[in-house]
Amino acid sequence: MAKSAVGFGMIGCGMIANFHARAVGDLRGAKVVACFDAVPAAADRFAAAQGCRAYHDLKQMLADPAVDVVTIGTPSGAHLEPAVAAARAGKHVIVEKPLEITLGRCDRIIRECERNKVKCSAIFPSRFHHSSIELKRAVEAGRFGRLTLAEAYVKWYRTQAYYDSGAWRGTWELDGGGALMNQAIHSVDLLTWLMGPVVEITAHTALLAHERIAVEDTAVATLKFANGALGVIEASTAAYPGYLKRIEIHGSTGSAAMEEEDVVAWDFAKKARGDAAVQARMAARTSTAGGASDPSAIGHHGHTEQFRDVLAAIRDDRTPAIDGAEGRRSVEIILAIYKAAETGKVVKLPLASDPVLAARKKKA
Repeated sequence: MAKSAVGFGMIGCGMIANFHARAVGDLRGAKVVACFDAVPAAADRFAAAQGCRAYHDLKQMLADPAVDVVTIGTPSGAHLEPAVAAARAGKHVIVEKPLEITLGRCDRIIRECERNKVKCSAIFPSRFHHSSIELKRAVEAGRFGRLTLAEAYVKWYRTQAYYDSGAWRGTWELDGGGALMNQAIHSVDLLTWLMGPVVEITAHTALLAHERIAVEDTAVATLKFANGALGVIEASTAAYPGYLKRIEIHGSTGSAAMEEEDVVAWDFAKKARGDAAVQARMAARTSTAGGASDPSAIGHHGHTEQFRDVLAAIRDDRTPAIDGAEGRRSVEIILAIYKAAETGKVVKLPLASDPVLAARKKKA
């Protein structure tokens, strides 16, 4: 790109767009230049705050030569259409989690980006936290020995007002699910990034503490990984007052645990020179509640690092660290959990097709 700055266009001007804008603002050579929202007043407010141009027609924004990259922050089940439109307009595409809410819709985004030779990235900023990277390095170095157990705990709390604040929240059609698809998907992504592919799932889901929604607010799943290790995912938006998300990895020669960005356990049979430094450097890094009870109480630094990676991928013409296929993986696992809970049977991965759940036909 010959321009002095890479231009970002924001599609969807809700809460998450503010985090996207802050991340772009942290990057040298990048700038928010445009925005669009289906509600024109929302685009106007965002543009006034960010000093960019508001568009009330998506086609017009995508025709703007100042826009090189779009970020999509629409409701989860409405990611496909703007992503496809952006790819066809030759814009690189960054999509908030989840990539989409069905495998078919994920695959269409991936295909369109490949067909139009633009980069596609699904947002999972937790992978870019230093503590997550240290844990990944320890796994790859074999420090855990034979991997045996892995757990992801997302015991969060959301008020009824949270679900009532938007008609799309808590619906199968636009939210794609509940505590798993909306909140715990970051931890699902981290768990499989660290442990490798999941091959079998059993699960239970329930709606226990909220009204007027169609999806789960509590879920428990057991996993079998391709490497033979076993795992557990617990997710809830009904665990008052809400606690930091936690990831644990265990093996025959080591164990480690992470709460949000804090390394809270780092124990290995064979010590390494940098262990004390890891513990000292990675303790008490979490500066917010991590979204445990307030969805706006998150940092944007993980987004910054992921956007930095996407810009490098564009510059170097390589695949982003988290591309469409990586984004699809966590969606597949969550859909398999829903299928296991719905059928009461063991579900094997990969899924042959999108599961059709009776629960999706129910109205809130």
